[in-house]
Amino acid sequence: TFYYFVRLCLDKILLQCFLQSRTLSGADAINALRPFYFAVHPDFFGQHPKEREVNENSLKRLNGYLENLQKPGFRSFKPTQLTFYVREREPNSSNVQESFSASGFRAVSFTLHTRDLLSTVLDILNSCSLSTEHVQSLNVNSQPHKETKSTVNRPIKWDKTYYSFTGFKDPEEELEQAQRLETTLLSWLDLNEASAVKKLKKSLPLRRELERLKIELSHELQLSDIRWQRSWGIAHRCSQLHSLGRLVQQRPEILENVKGHTVVFTDRSGMSAAGHIMLGTMDVHHHWTKIFERLPNYYKLQKRLLLLEDRISQLLGGIQVIYIEELQPLLTLEEYFETLNSFYNKLRDSRLPFHPRSLRGLQMILESDRYAPSLHELGHFMIPTVCDPAALQWFIFAKAQEARENLKRKEEMMLTEKELINTSTERFSLDRLYKEPSVSSAQMINCCKRLLEESLPYLQGMHLCISHFYSVLQDGDLCIPWNWK
Repeated sequence: TFYYFVRLCLDKILLQCFLQSRTLSGADAINALRPFYFAVHPDFFGQHPKEREVNENSLKRLNGYLENLQKPGFRSFKPTQLTFYVREREPNSSNVQESFSASGFRAVSFTLHTRDLLSTVLDILNSCSLSTEHVQSLNVNSQPHKETKSTVNRPIKWDKTYYSFTGFKDPEEELEQAQRLETTLLSWLDLNEASAVKKLKKSLPLRRELERLKIELSHELQLSDIRWQRSWGIAHRCSQLHSLGRLVQQRPEILENVKGHTVVFTDRSGMSAAGHIMLGTMDVHHHWTKIFERLPNYYKLQKRLLLLEDRISQLLGGIQVIYIEELQPLLTLEEYFETLNSFYNKLRDSRLPFHPRSLRGLQMILESDRYAPSLHELGHFMIPTVCDPAALQWFIFAKAQEARENLKRKEEMMLTEKELINTSTERFSLDRLYKEPSVSSAQMINCCKRLLEESLPYLQGMHLCISHFYSVLQDGDLCIPWNWK
């Protein structure tokens, strides 16, 4: 008990000094979170589709939160609640690669509200009961506090018997394990290429079946497209299309209103802010049937929403109100209408003196989790729904020219990205090259340019996804971070 008390006190003191004196870079944060990613990565939940889906969803939201923390000038954060299924450690395993049991896992929920990378990383690790010792050993930017003596940050070296007696982890051993996990693109491909090829070959019949089902249903229902919000496996996607196909056979009359629309398989049923028909993958046919029956009412609400966007545009000098699926939360049509209506009423009452059509050609999106307006690198304004109208007017006028330049640069960037994807696909004989929505065009361009400087025979015939971390998906897709080493 005495050792445990002393340990807790020292850890608390050292950690507080550490928080005051150091900052963490994006690369350091990824390294520090390796044990966490290893514990929650969706690929380890192949036999548990529900848990896999929860972790995929939470990881994407977490990555967005971490990216926002690194954006210069970004100060407004909405508390983000996350749930992960964490694989349980085996008590007697000393090898990191074998330190988790094959089937045991537990659910962990926590809320992020920190405003710096270091605090966020520590919160995540602590919430999942994972060690934070290795974080103090990272080579991060050190800026000692003026009142803090250098001796305070001197690491305490405990005898090995202390760790045996208390059950705590040896930080030196943890650091060695973390260093062994350091990965380069070539070494990772060398280790994982055979496994990916095996999974890809096994998935090919299902991939052909998925494409067939998608084409048949799109033609039969005259759909514009069929999409998936999450990166579910091919078998899971086929199952969802089979379910939709059975509903078409059972109730063909309720599907008359879907012509020309996009169906998205997602977490909940309804109509999205973008006007897509959402089918919740956890819902039964009865729920889907209700959505199809309500489509005429959704279309009426969509017309009112478009009229509301036009009115906001008129009040703001012709600036176009847009909704970008990749950059904004997935909102239902009802939620987005309420957001627009609230913002419109605020603008109408303020009577801002914008000259008609003076801002034509510019774009803006509405966000409910910000308090100050900003200009995105892609050229659109990001406007908080609670923004002060006078401050909004000044900001738009001050940034209008920069916004037009960014929009022009966006078009050039999109062309460059497309060309580099085609060139890379052809150069490495890839079957497919794509990116996750959270990877920006600038990051994708940087990644492809660096890839084209390498000789990578491993990639022939593969499906390559540019992401934020390394993984081999259950159907053989290779995921690599955009900033690979």
